[in-house]
Amino acid sequence: MDPGVASRRSSRSAETWRGHIMQQLKRRDRIQSAMFQDLIRFYSQLMEKTSLPKGILSRPPAEECSNLKKTMGELAYQVVELQQQIKIKECFLQEQQTRLQQEEGRLAEASDAQRALKQQVEQVKEKNRTLKTAYDALLQQQSESESRLREEKEKEERVLEDMMHQKKQAAARMNHRNERRSRARQATVQKELQTAARSKVVVVDSSSSAPASRSASPKEDDQDGSSERGPTRLFRSASASSPRLFFSKFSIREMFEKRRGHSVHSLEEDLPFPVGICLSARVPARPLQVLEAHEQGINAVRFSFGSDLLATGGTDRVIKLWDVRAGSLTHRATLDGSTEGITCVEFDPTGRRILAASHNKSALLWRLDDSVPKVTLTGHNRKVTAARFTCVPHQVATGSTDRTVRLWDLNRAACVQQGEVASFCSDLVCSDSSIISGHFDCKIRVWDSRTVSCVQELPSQGRVTSLDLSSDRRQLLSCCRDDCLQLLDLRWTNDRMCFRADGFKCGSDSTKAVISPDGCYLAAGSADGAVYIWNVSTGNLETRLPDRHSASITAVTWSVSGEHFVSVDRSRRAVLWSDF
Repeated sequence: MDPGVASRRSSRSAETWRGHIMQQLKRRDRIQSAMFQDLIRFYSQLMEKTSLPKGILSRPPAEECSNLKKTMGELAYQVVELQQQIKIKECFLQEQQTRLQQEEGRLAEASDAQRALKQQVEQVKEKNRTLKTAYDALLQQQSESESRLREEKEKEERVLEDMMHQKKQAAARMNHRNERRSRARQATVQKELQTAARSKVVVVDSSSSAPASRSASPKEDDQDGSSERGPTRLFRSASASSPRLFFSKFSIREMFEKRRGHSVHSLEEDLPFPVGICLSARVPARPLQVLEAHEQGINAVRFSFGSDLLATGGTDRVIKLWDVRAGSLTHRATLDGSTEGITCVEFDPTGRRILAASHNKSALLWRLDDSVPKVTLTGHNRKVTAARFTCVPHQVATGSTDRTVRLWDLNRAACVQQGEVASFCSDLVCSDSSIISGHFDCKIRVWDSRTVSCVQELPSQGRVTSLDLSSDRRQLLSCCRDDCLQLLDLRWTNDRMCFRADGFKCGSDSTKAVISPDGCYLAAGSADGAVYIWNVSTGNLETRLPDRHSASITAVTWSVSGEHFVSVDRSRRAVLWSDF
């Protein structure tokens, strides 16, 4: 705003204000004078009639002048005071006018800002309308895409079923042809054996009494002559019908070996993997390596069957693979694809695939040479706490906090059997013909792996956090929340051993305990960051490994060879142990 215009506006408003006050004062004077006019007139008349004016007029002039001066002085003092008050009022009025101008300027600025904000609001509303239109279009596209996806999935399922049906038919035809060929070969072998059994073998005695025992027949004479002409042959020549010649053409292994060329599964995944045999597990005594393995806490750890590869799964939603060489861990690969934390990891017997359970209500299967999951098993309603390979090829079992145990076919990525229970499943293991699960209701349940029906319930000392089977599948180890490890002989369910130790405390509902490969030791991690190892034969604590973990230990694992031992905790740390 222009200062000159503001000053003129303020002076004009001041003059208006003063004129208004003067008008009000004059109006009040007229009103009051009119009201007391009669009284003044009567008073003046009264004063004229009395002698008071005479007394006043008879006073000496000096006294009157003195009183007059005194009165004038007082009036002058009052005038000065009133002028000062007027100046103070004018200063206050000037300050008020200044503040008023400032407030008017602020009001104008606020009005400008309000108009700018209104314009911005209109622009934002326009953008929102545009975005809403785009969002509705995207929702429509998503709905159409989901519809197409469902159609494609249904089509894929139909194609897969047709393909499986065709493969089954092809496998049945191939098995029929192989059976016919096998029967034909067996008949040929039987015929050759019978021919060989009917044929005679001539043995010539090289002693001096041989001529006396020869027959006098012409054929034998010819044979004698021929024996005289050449060297003596102890056996006849091998003919085409000789069993020895037949076995040179066809071996027993070729006759009975399994032909897999037309199998539904790939040959590479079905090839056996060499598994080490542990005669005596080493009791870990000192750490070989301590490293921060993940970005967040580690929940699971497992050695491969070859003992040369280690897998760790953490809250950071990835699985990391580590090569175990020369007493150290070297990062090999990272497997991602899970949207939430990993709860369990396990290698398959071939050593080429790895299975994991996750908090995102699914189980995932990777090939070790691919970081993207090959199969995702979805169907649980809550987090999956355990996922294990069964003894049946291409079949896995899972347990979840949705109170179900499920059996899955990896070829179809579909659930084939489901068992329901009244409590959360914390862990499970698979034996030859059964699935064993541990639950929060202090029970261990045994399931028939063919129908996933519970056939037996075993009581536990407390809420079960983990299960582990011995290498001979005869003993079952359970870790419980009451700080106790329980070893159960599956042949005699009443034969149990409990293992406790001073200072050992189960740190969580998913703390993992393991049996050594030779079945002689038990190991578990404690909430105080120490590893406790018990001797099975004596039932006593064998050793305690402290000072390497700063948080509660979540899982431990022994290599199949018994050479190495690894422990992991919630503070992202993994420790490789051994006895050398």
